[in-house]
Amino acid sequence: MSKQQSESSGKIAVVGERELAIGYNLLGIEDTFITSGEEASKIIQDLFSSGNYSLIIVSDVVRSSLPAIFRKRIESSIEPLVIFMPALEGNIQEESIAVLAKRVLGISIPSS
Repeated sequence: MSKQQSESSGKIAVVGERELAIGYNLLGIEDTFITSGEEASKIIQDLFSSGNYSLIIVSDVVRSSLPAIFRKRIESSIEPLVIFMPALEGNIQEESIAVLAKRVLGISIPSS
């Protein structure tokens, strides 16, 4: 196991709107960041490259503010794994299990 993997083992960070960050903070996750826009993009880039986290949870609203090249890089990352959460208000569009499996695991699930 590399030094980076052993340091990041189990640490979780959350970046997004107040409701998302506070919800995870109440669950015991200490590294929560209430932010949006350019500031959120910088925080995610810092968290991603730090090697200190195995999971980074980001709101979908923040996802749209990320530079396209960086967004593509983190969407294909496994260490750390970056998961995008839908907004807690408005029209929530869920990612299908097949799309999630393809993005996270790299496998295709055939439809019935």
